[in-house]
Amino acid sequence: MALREFGFPWLPVSLVLALAGFVDAFKRDRTTFWFLLTVMIADLAYAVSYEIAEDKDAYYLPTFISIAIAAALGIRWMIQWAVSKRAPVGKFSVAATTVVLVICATIIAANWPFNNRRQYFIAHDYVENLLSTIAPNGLLLTQDWQVVSPMLYAQEIERLRPDVKVVDINLLRRSWYFDYLKHAYPGLIERSRDKIDGFVENLKDWERDPGVFARSPSLTQRISAAFLEMIRSIVTNESGMAPVYMTNDLLSFDSVNGELTRWLNQKYQLVPQGLVFNLADGQGFHDSPDVRLQIHGLADGTLRFGKGDPVNIKVLPVYTNMLINRGRYLALFDQHERAIVAFEQALALNPDLALARQGLAESTAKARKQ
Repeated sequence: MALREFGFPWLPVSLVLALAGFVDAFKRDRTTFWFLLTVMIADLAYAVSYEIAEDKDAYYLPTFISIAIAAALGIRWMIQWAVSKRAPVGKFSVAATTVVLVICATIIAANWPFNNRRQYFIAHDYVENLLSTIAPNGLLLTQDWQVVSPMLYAQEIERLRPDVKVVDINLLRRSWYFDYLKHAYPGLIERSRDKIDGFVENLKDWERDPGVFARSPSLTQRISAAFLEMIRSIVTNESGMAPVYMTNDLLSFDSVNGELTRWLNQKYQLVPQGLVFNLADGQGFHDSPDVRLQIHGLADGTLRFGKGDPVNIKVLPVYTNMLINRGRYLALFDQHERAIVAFEQALALNPDLALARQGLAESTAKARKQ
């Protein structure tokens, strides 16, 4: 991605000029040289270790600006060198103009397929697909920012399905988030007020002095227990009002939300519906309509994404994983014809999915025997 920002890797004109600019600055203006170099080193040291993939590119911006400034210094050096050689003005002007135009053209050509958003409906489709399976007044639990961010825009700006309550599990660990929840979903807060107030009290103590909690296993256990009790209360109370759903990321038994994930799996049957799981009671088959997912540009080649793009590493896996989960759930209850459709949809998005191929083969064989 970093190389692409400055043109095609096989034609690094701007990077060559930037290198020339750094050399010239070192000879003529050490302050500028060390300033640009320090900015780049400090920025790269931070950005390389930054863990949130969808934000990472933005943190390289100081490095990009430093390289752009160095490239400008390189162009200045080229002009001054040509003048010192007494090159013909006409020929020199044409050469300099050509170099600048080539730089601009290569940068635009290299980035246009990735940055053209004319047919970019990924976020729109993601929200539509999520909401299409959520019942009126339903609750959606998630810790996926790719869900929370576009959903917030859709609900607050476009006023799309404001009845759906979307709760970010990770943001529940910030006291300010409860002010937002009180404004957005006052009924939810009121129905679980006791448990919420108890956790928020512990949370504010932690925010005032996290070190005290880090040094005290009993305090850590207390706030963790209060957090889990609050989530249990919210899920239990809201399920009495409307269905409760969760996104695929909450299936991860990590050190942060492991207890919550364990409780959800023990308490409810996780029924895959579209891009979410419905938290259903009982262990019998819960039928639901097969969802027609909107996937404009996701994997049809009309849009291009870098390897580290959040669409590739966060969004696309949600589609494929949930389609596989849907297929496996249907196959478990001998709904093999419908399972085949789900597995085929997953493979259409990513032909290399071993679980989808295996599920498709098994359901196809069993469907023939039915």
